[in-house]
Amino acid sequence: MTLLEVVLRAVAALAAFLVLPLLVGQAEHKVMAHMQGRLGPMYAGGFHGWAQLVADGVKFVQKEDIVPAAADRWVFRLAPAVALVPYLVALATLPVHPGVAAVEVPGSVLLVLAATSVGALGTLMAGWSSANKYSLIGGLRAAAQLVSYELPVVLAVASVALAGGSLSLAGLVEAWSPWWLLWQLPGAVVFLVAAVAELQRPPFDMPVADAELVMGAWTEYTGLRFAFFLLAEYAGIVVMSLLFTTLWLGGWHGPFSDALGWLWFLLKGFVVSLVVVWVRVAWPRLREDQLQRMAWLWLVPLALGQLLLTGVGVVVGW
Repeated sequence: MTLLEVVLRAVAALAAFLVLPLLVGQAEHKVMAHMQGRLGPMYAGGFHGWAQLVADGVKFVQKEDIVPAAADRWVFRLAPAVALVPYLVALATLPVHPGVAAVEVPGSVLLVLAATSVGALGTLMAGWSSANKYSLIGGLRAAAQLVSYELPVVLAVASVALAGGSLSLAGLVEAWSPWWLLWQLPGAVVFLVAAVAELQRPPFDMPVADAELVMGAWTEYTGLRFAFFLLAEYAGIVVMSLLFTTLWLGGWHGPFSDALGWLWFLLKGFVVSLVVVWVRVAWPRLREDQLQRMAWLWLVPLALGQLLLTGVGVVVGW
């Protein structure tokens, strides 16, 4: 690979990282508005208020960056980057088209899982360093949530890796077949639910519960640093949706995939993102005990059962 190819892939990955989360954020605002019958601002940019997200970004840029006097300043300032940058690393490893990924590594499945796990630590750092009781409670909730839901995610992905016989995302897409989704359906459900929880999205948004914790771990953040946390949330939706597409929906597979594989990949990921938005609209926030019960009494046993089924299937030669 030449230096020019490396630069072009890096630029393409960065552009996708900056554009796709904004598109998902805009889609969420508009979809939620129509589903809940509250259309909100419809004038920014003209048609359907398409530039409202841009206006919100300009607003965040203009706000003052405040660090509490009692805060751990370095950790407080570093937390938004810890929450955001790992998703860029994960996005760069996803195979968009046959033989096309910004970064091609042999064990890309492990790299993506590690990167998405690190992203959730940004909320814990923010809560611990803010010198605010609401932020601290939010950070502790984030830590408990990460411990509980990382295991179902890993087990579900391990089942797909075992079925495909590879730790390479591109290799798993190549091994995919249409009936795979049916065979691996329990693992797909586990992954989707656990991914939403790991992203701290409703109905699993207890660490940032605005009704009881103000904004939890994000309470003391203003301006661009707060915007980075919001961007990290949408970047996480993009990464998890595209990872779900890669592992369970066949990635680039579709009609004329040789030429339009990247289009099928993005369309499938966008549909999964809409499902994540729909879950936010349709379900109320869980209690903390319900959160833990769902993880340890339902998702972990179901993921273990899926892993056992996959192991039997591989040995038998299904």
